[in-house]
Amino acid sequence: MSLTRQDVEKIAHLARLSITDQEMPVYVTSLSRIVDFVAALAQVDTSAVQPMAHPLDGQRQRLRPDVVTETDRHEKYQRNAPSVQAGLYLVPRVIE
Repeated sequence: MSLTRQDVEKIAHLARLSITDQEMPVYVTSLSRIVDFVAALAQVDTSAVQPMAHPLDGQRQRLRPDVVTETDRHEKYQRNAPSVQAGLYLVPRVIE
């Protein structure tokens, strides 16, 4: 599936990207190649592939100890806030 210039413009609008006219052909080509690659991956028969929890069989993920390394500074940070109540930041209501 090849993307058109209009497709890329819609994607850029949704992603809030500013793409110049000079950059547009590169984006059309690159994004089309990505979409084609994903489509090719979707065609692969994976019915005989065993699901796995880790890509490297027999290995475990090394985890660090779960210990607190930072001190609680919320009082210091809340001194800078314009309005605080019960340890929470108060902000103006924007939805009625």
